[in-house]
Amino acid sequence: MQNYRMTVQYDGTRYNGWQKQGDTDHTIQSKLESVLSRMCGYPVDVHGAGRTDAGVHAKGQVAQFRLKDEMDPDEIRDYLNAYLPDDIGVLSVDYAAPRFHSRYNASNKYYLYRIGKNKARHVFDRKYIYEYRGGKLDTDAMKLATLQLIGTHDFRSFCGNPKMNKSTVRTIYTIRIDETEDEIDIGFVGDGFLQYMVRILVGTLIEVGEGKRDAQSMNALFEARSRRMAGPTAPAQGLTLMEVRYS
Repeated sequence: MQNYRMTVQYDGTRYNGWQKQGDTDHTIQSKLESVLSRMCGYPVDVHGAGRTDAGVHAKGQVAQFRLKDEMDPDEIRDYLNAYLPDDIGVLSVDYAAPRFHSRYNASNKYYLYRIGKNKARHVFDRKYIYEYRGGKLDTDAMKLATLQLIGTHDFRSFCGNPKMNKSTVRTIYTIRIDETEDEIDIGFVGDGFLQYMVRILVGTLIEVGEGKRDAQSMNALFEARSRRMAGPTAPAQGLTLMEVRYS
């Protein structure tokens, strides 16, 4: 079987996340598999590099699939784009090494969270930004807090799955906070992220920016290993998977 790799972008607003589910076909994975299966005449499984949550977007999601017969990658891309919904697009399809796996071979992922801080509405970005209405955030304090979050830690307090029985240890390589007149952008690069992890990190950092939480308290959250101790889960629409990187 021929292995393929594709890069996908999508507006996640109206989808129940990336991963297919038994009670609905309204997921990104289901839409891709449906079109590929129709093209080939047999079921095709698609594996994504990350399972984005409901309402989360992607500009550089990477997925992998296998076909029984070799087909031209550009023809596959064109067929997908002809039949996928308008809010899902395939940027590229390429041949992949036989043992390539989009998820297990990924070295790191880059997520961007956008916070709107202007009192005016972000009309054209409203589906891709969290319009924060709580006043001015202390970004210096937020940056101070990120210094404790960077590195290899047990992020159980930042995991949205209370039944998680696998390791919750992850490595965050960088967290960058950039502020403009209209918004605050928080970029995360790590080897992998738990369910809701980035959004819980953002919610916790917002509490630091509001003065509700000490910037030096992140290590205590690692030690607590309790979701109840961290901040709220920030809204999904502000989060975008920007890029998946491979060694």
